Amino acid sequence: QVQLVESGGGLVQPGGSLRLSCAASGNVAAINAMGWYRQAPGKQREEVATYELIGITHYADSVKGRFLISRANAKNTVYLQMNRLKPEDTAVYFCVAIGPGRNFLSTGQGTQVIVSS
Repeated sequence: QVQLVESGGGLVQPGGSLRLSCAASGNVAAINAMGWYRQAPGKQREEVATYELIGITHYADSVKGRFLISRANAKNTVYLQMNRLKPEDTAVYFCVAIGPGRNFLSTGQGTQVIVSS
């Protein structure tokens, strides 16, 4: 099994920045990719960014140019740097670990991000 521990999040004004972290432990050898999803009230969960361990990244169109996903190899940790935040970025952000065939191995407990003045 894979365990995920998230940190970061909080309240920020529009235009501000936050950084989320997600550390994986357990059967990390099974992980092919790690990433972030988010879910806003009354909306479906959506993919935000994904980091494939071969070095390929994917971003939702809504965050391209503002968010950056990166990885600290030795620590099995991914980071999501969120810049120029907008009120519509307000959501609970979930870290995910993905295995072969895009099988979801684990989902974090979620961390709240609120963008408001």
